[in-house]
Amino acid sequence: MKKGRISALLPILVFLAFYLGFGITFEYIMKIPMGFYNVPIIVAFLASIFVACIQNRAVSFDEKLEIMAGGLADKNIITMLLIFLTAGVFVGVVGRSSAESVAYFMLSIIPARFSVVVLFIVACFVSTAMGTSVGTITLITPIAAAVSSASGFGLPLCVASVMGGAMFGDNLSFISDTTIAACNGQGCRMKDKFRENFLIAFPAAVVTLVIILIMSFNTEINGLVYNDYNLVQIIPYLLVLIGGIAGFNVFLVLITGIVSGMVIMTFTGQITAIGLITNIGSGVSGMFETCMVAVLVSAMCALIREYGGFDALLYGIKKVFKGKKAGQLGMGLLVGTMDIATANNTVAIVMANPIAKEMAENYGITPRKTASLLDTFSCIFQGIIPYGAQMLVAISAVSELGYSISAFQILPKLFYPMMLMLSSLIWIFLIPEKRDGKEK
Repeated sequence: MKKGRISALLPILVFLAFYLGFGITFEYIMKIPMGFYNVPIIVAFLASIFVACIQNRAVSFDEKLEIMAGGLADKNIITMLLIFLTAGVFVGVVGRSSAESVAYFMLSIIPARFSVVVLFIVACFVSTAMGTSVGTITLITPIAAAVSSASGFGLPLCVASVMGGAMFGDNLSFISDTTIAACNGQGCRMKDKFRENFLIAFPAAVVTLVIILIMSFNTEINGLVYNDYNLVQIIPYLLVLIGGIAGFNVFLVLITGIVSGMVIMTFTGQITAIGLITNIGSGVSGMFETCMVAVLVSAMCALIREYGGFDALLYGIKKVFKGKKAGQLGMGLLVGTMDIATANNTVAIVMANPIAKEMAENYGITPRKTASLLDTFSCIFQGIIPYGAQMLVAISAVSELGYSISAFQILPKLFYPMMLMLSSLIWIFLIPEKRDGKEK
């Protein structure tokens, strides 16, 4: 095992110092409203990449450019960028009116008191069917924003409930990239890993629902909850939700929503053809920052990996955690650390797989349990990091609809990742293991 170079992790520290430093200063010292939202995250990553570029003089600048380009040449990164842009088109096409129609329709058939509970449950089902948390958040966050505006529930709670539900499905879905990466890396069947995972995720989801219900009953519903809505405008959202539950490809689902939205918005006289094109452009533009973050993170992490920063992390974790139960926690923190560094849970699992497999052999941990640990902990950390794709796309979707919110307003309401962490620790340290001695 290579010791690596701990100094290679300096760019990550620079980013955190920049982002958190300015955010705390703006929000709590200067008392600027939405202080964290005003921190230029692109500039923070540019500063981090600059630091990475001036490190390791043994590698020429041209070679560093090639390394960064190699970091972008990944299917998951390209897929993520395309989802971002396609989602921007969808938001631009359907706009605020469609989202509000969905919200008012939901509130007309269920008590307003349970609207946030419904958001969480719908996000769980859709993300499990689609296998993508980003796609789920893209589709349902506009509805969450409209529900918040209509019912009086706080926007952070509504958005966080959608994010939590999205991470539930990302963790359990058979077609999720994280599931595929974890199972292939550890050599176990998906259904075996699902069984392990379900025992952790389901209790966390139930407790999350209870917390949301308690908050719902303690929330005063203000203003007019029921309002006029256009059922025709709900069709694009119904199509994407049905497509998601049916398990169709996220791109097919989004394109279906876009085409149906264009037809409906145009032929019902809600918007002119020129206005529709303008909105599409605005929707795509709203995702540019999110796309750029994904690109810069990938480039930065490619340099960190090349310099030995990830090797240093792997080496340190293996030296610290000894014993079977501690080894399981070490695996979780390993992939969590990778996720913090890469802001991509699939990439984190791929990177952690080799050392996790070696740790599993040393500690006597089954492949299905190892795969479950890697997937679960990667989803825990991915669901809470303020610069992760899930958080960024949620903020972008809300912003496109004319609202504003910061990651640090959402974080305290992310009950599901918190409960998933608690459930994972109970599962590791308190639940007796089955002694069947067999691994299927």
